[in-house]
Parts: sequence; structure tokens; C-alpha cells
Amino acid sequence: MPELVVAGGGAAGFMAAITAAEAGLQQVQIWEATAEPLAKVRISGGGRCNLTHACWDPAELVANYPRGEKPLRGPFSRFAAGDAVAWFGERGVDLHEEADGRMFPTSNSSATVVDALRRRAEAVGVELHSQRALQAVQPLASGGFALKGRGLGQPLHCAKLLLATGGHPSGRQLAQALGHRLIAPVPSLFTLRLAGKFLRELAGVSQGLVPLELHVGAEIFRQRGTVLITHWGLSGPALLRLTAFAARALHQNQYRAELRVDWTAGADPQILQQQLRQARLDLARKQLANGRPELLLAIKKRLWLALLNQAQLDAAMPWAELSRQGEQRLQQILQRSVYSVLGRGPFGEEFVTAGGVDLAEINLVKMESRKQPGLFFAGEIMDIDGVTGGFNFQHCWSSGWIAGGAIAAGFKQ
Repeated sequence: MPELVVAGGGAAGFMAAITAAEAGLQQVQIWEATAEPLAKVRISGGGRCNLTHACWDPAELVANYPRGEKPLRGPFSRFAAGDAVAWFGERGVDLHEEADGRMFPTSNSSATVVDALRRRAEAVGVELHSQRALQAVQPLASGGFALKGRGLGQPLHCAKLLLATGGHPSGRQLAQALGHRLIAPVPSLFTLRLAGKFLRELAGVSQGLVPLELHVGAEIFRQRGTVLITHWGLSGPALLRLTAFAARALHQNQYRAELRVDWTAGADPQILQQQLRQARLDLARKQLANGRPELLLAIKKRLWLALLNQAQLDAAMPWAELSRQGEQRLQQILQRSVYSVLGRGPFGEEFVTAGGVDLAEINLVKMESRKQPGLFFAGEIMDIDGVTGGFNFQHCWSSGWIAGGAIAAGFKQ
């Protein structure tokens, strides 16, 4: 009888299995429903694998989790980003930090991470069973579980069970069958489809330090950072972070909202007004298209021309001819452009799911169920999700490491 069966051969599942085996468990199995374990790790970050984020203080790290910020304070005090970097380094995967804080293997290839995890699992005796989906779980009166799996003729008994099935509904259904309450899953980390023809004409333009304000019903969500204009609306790190924190509100409001954008990177309105008025003197003979006040120099040229058009101003007009009314329209468009949200971006584009097993029913010190002794959780199956930038993988490493260690410790008592 296996001491531990891990359902799910992804990041969290491998981390838990390896940690348990390294701590002394002799019979550890990973059941992966698909033919390719660690598939999400392999394709993440465009094939480079954004393993974690250079956020070394657990108190700051938790702020990147729209669901799970407070509950993760304890787990991250035990295993956070620095621990993940050290863990992978000790197993042959060195990481480098990029300018935005994301951390990748120095090889810039996710294959390095996948190979390291598979090699380490094999070295410590973890049995990997691909194309074996966990289909049903029966708790045994004597302790442990009877598992039914695809490809198994008879139920297999195990002492401990860890569910690390990610966002797949099968794992949530198993947790629910074992008495757990589920927080309804909704998409998170997605782009927004906006009304406005001019945005489609600017597809591919990226603009940094953009303050965003999303009004969803009576709620307001704010973020600031780089946005990318797409054929259907907006994307980019700031927009993805915004939708992560607003995921539930947007879902409840059927993805109808109002997005307010400040293209001036949050310039002081009074100073901008002064510079616009001064431009009528300093840039008198220059066309609006070719001259700009200092506060507006960072706006990309294509975007600047589109904003002039949106303000109903002729780009060929000299600054000296800009009327007071035209100036007011321009400032309004620059600092308070308002776009109607029509829905999410292309179907299937969302990166993670918000929702899963209710955290109140999990002892996060061990990642063990409060409902069913011997049942553990790790990764996205729990109601925890992070913003883009390596934070979701970090939760997988942390929860997997804690669960694997706790399971092994339980056998030594």
C-alpha cells in the first residue's frame, strides 16, 4: 500500500511528492491524468518558465494574491520566494532576475525545470503514473483511502492522499465528495474587451506607468503599470493585475464595467493644465502632432495622435490656435479617458481560476483537510490565486513543500 498518492503531476504535485520522499517516505506515487506531466510548467512564460518573483519579504509577497493574501502569511513565513530559489539551485536549476522582478532559469528554457523535477522525483523513488486519472475516493474506517483510477483494475489503498489537480474540475468534485465546500470558480487574470474603434487601430502599442480605475457596480479597483493595446481592448501586466483583483466583481456583474485611464502616468492636473497653456506660447508654430509639453513626451506617437483625434483636435493645427475649450477636451481625454467594458478578451485566454476548496476548511500549517484526516491539498485546487509574474507557481512550491513535509512528519510520530 503506497504511503502517499499525489493526484496531479503538476508543479505542486511534484514538489509535494519530492519533499515527502526526501523526508523519508518509501512509497510515493504521482497520478497524472494526461500523457504529459508538468505540461503547464513546460509552456509557462512562453516556454521559459517564470518560476517565482524576486519579492523577498513574505509580508510584501502576500499582497500579490487577490484570494489568499491573509491566509498565506503563515505558509510564506516558512517557504517563500527565497526558499524556492535556494531549493531549485540545490537541485541544479539556477535562476536569474529580470528588470520587472520575474525570475527564470538561467537557461531560459522551461525544459530545465521539468527535467530537474522529473530527475529528482526519480532519484528519491517517486513512482510516476501518467494517464492515470483519479476517479473516486473512499475513506476507509481503519484509516487511509481506497482509490479508483483510470486504468486500474481494482481499487488501490493508500495511507495519505494529496489533491494537486490544479484548476481541473475533477479535483474539486473529489474534494466536494469528501465533504468540502467549494468556492465557485471564476476566470482570473484576463484581458478586457472595450468599446472604441480607435483602440483597434492602435493594436500593439504599449504604454507604461498608466493608472487604471475600474468601476464595477459600486466597487472601484485601481492599478498602475504597463498596458498593451490589443485589437479588442487592453492587456498587459497592469490590466491583468486589475482583472485578478476584480475577478469576482466582474463575474457577478456579467463583465460589464467602466474603465477610466490616465494616459499621463498620473500627472498633476494643475501642472498639466499650466503646461498645455504654456505650449500655446512655447510651441506656438508647431503642429499638435509634432510638439508636446514635457509631461506628455512619454506618450507613444501613435497613441498621442489617436488621443488628439479622440479630443476632436486636428493634429496639423498649430499650438497657437488651440482654444481653451480644445485644451479642456484634450486634458479630459489625456487624464480621464472612459471606456465601456464589453466583456473579457478572447475565450480561453484567462491564465488562472479564482475559486476552489474553501480555505477555512484547510489547516494551512499542514495543508491538511479539516474535514477528512489524511487528505491534503496543494496548488490551485485551493481558493488561492496570484497575479501574473511567477506568483501562482510560488504558491504551488510553497503549498507543495509544506504538504509534503507534513505528510512525512506524520508517519514519524
